[in-house]
Amino acid sequence: MKLHIKNGRLIDPAGGIDAVQDLYIADGKIAAIGSAHAGFTAARTIDASGLVVAPGLVDLSARLREPGYEYKATLESEMQAAMQGGVTTLVCPPDTDPVLDEPGLVEMLKHRARLLNQAHVHPLGALTVGLKGKSLTEMAELTEAGCIGFAQAEEPIEDTTVLLRAMQYAKTFGYTVWLRPQDPHIGRGGIAHSGPLASRLGLSGVPVMSETIALHTIFELMRASGARVHLCRISSAAALDLIRAAKKEGLPVTCDVGVHHLHMTDADIGFFDSNARLTPPLRGQRDRDAIRTAVLDGTVDAVCSDHTPVDDDEKLLPFAEASAGATGLELLLSLMLKWAAEQGRDGKVLSTALAKITSDPARTAGLAAGTLAQGARADVVLFDPDARWTVNAGALASQGKHTPFLGYELTGQVKATIVAGHVAFER
Repeated sequence: MKLHIKNGRLIDPAGGIDAVQDLYIADGKIAAIGSAHAGFTAARTIDASGLVVAPGLVDLSARLREPGYEYKATLESEMQAAMQGGVTTLVCPPDTDPVLDEPGLVEMLKHRARLLNQAHVHPLGALTVGLKGKSLTEMAELTEAGCIGFAQAEEPIEDTTVLLRAMQYAKTFGYTVWLRPQDPHIGRGGIAHSGPLASRLGLSGVPVMSETIALHTIFELMRASGARVHLCRISSAAALDLIRAAKKEGLPVTCDVGVHHLHMTDADIGFFDSNARLTPPLRGQRDRDAIRTAVLDGTVDAVCSDHTPVDDDEKLLPFAEASAGATGLELLLSLMLKWAAEQGRDGKVLSTALAKITSDPARTAGLAAGTLAQGARADVVLFDPDARWTVNAGALASQGKHTPFLGYELTGQVKATIVAGHVAFER
């Protein structure tokens, strides 16, 4: 279908565009910006007056819960949540059941996602068989099946020799290793940030050094192997300082943070609110402020939803017994707009906020997405930046209804999501 989106405020961080311009789509691609080519006749015209027209969001961490955890969420429900959130491209970790360590499982997931014809799904393959940290997976076969990188999800590798070999192998074939830095022993079993609040509440702690010790190890192994590493969901100021130094040194490293950590601290646990039980845990105010600064100065390459739907049976429990995780796909855009508004209302900050959830994560993951350049795949989101909505269970399409932002009023509501040139969602 040929589409003409008119009168919208077009923001494309990758192309440096922020202006009221028309957008033309044909054959699933961006045909033109500003004015159409001769002979272009739109099958449908969408009036985007008062709306922002931006590239579809790119999310670097979204658990879709298939295969294996369909009681928590299904591919259908989470893809619909992605559409409502304007997320057109997402990366899913390998900690499914069974683990994504076999090409057939990856192909099945990709096939199921294609049949739904909604968001583009890019799986991460397991770095080690069963995520057990013992033996390496067949990375070449998993790449052929559709994996864009290799990760351990929440399972740290205890044997650093295994991690070194994994990095050497990845370097040889040009693969990226995705790691969440956490020491295998320090902080194991912890459920909250080590600090006065955890002590007062009697909760076992996860100290910041669990993250920083792991980073020191990862950086030494990077120097030895030359591998490219993407660090997932950084949570502390000290870790960001180390990453800043590593980038200055020239190490091929990138990192992301979860959008929850951009706004909340361990104080938001309140009276044991299990919705605030996350991995990594919410940390102190200094850490939260450092994350905000690092997003602004470019130390943080991308902000992800860290979408982890959890069902009532595993969430409506005492804090220490509840499963970690929160829904995030439908909140990612609004929470980034909230961050931008708190930095200042100039257009540059808004463009930076959108870059962190479109072009920057796409570049980080090596994906052809996150841009409205002519000839690019037509993944587009139309949203009202001033529309207010309240986060409640009824407003969420995700099967996971738990988030620490329940009851919050946010701004920014998706009005339409276009995937590869077809209108996949309209409010």
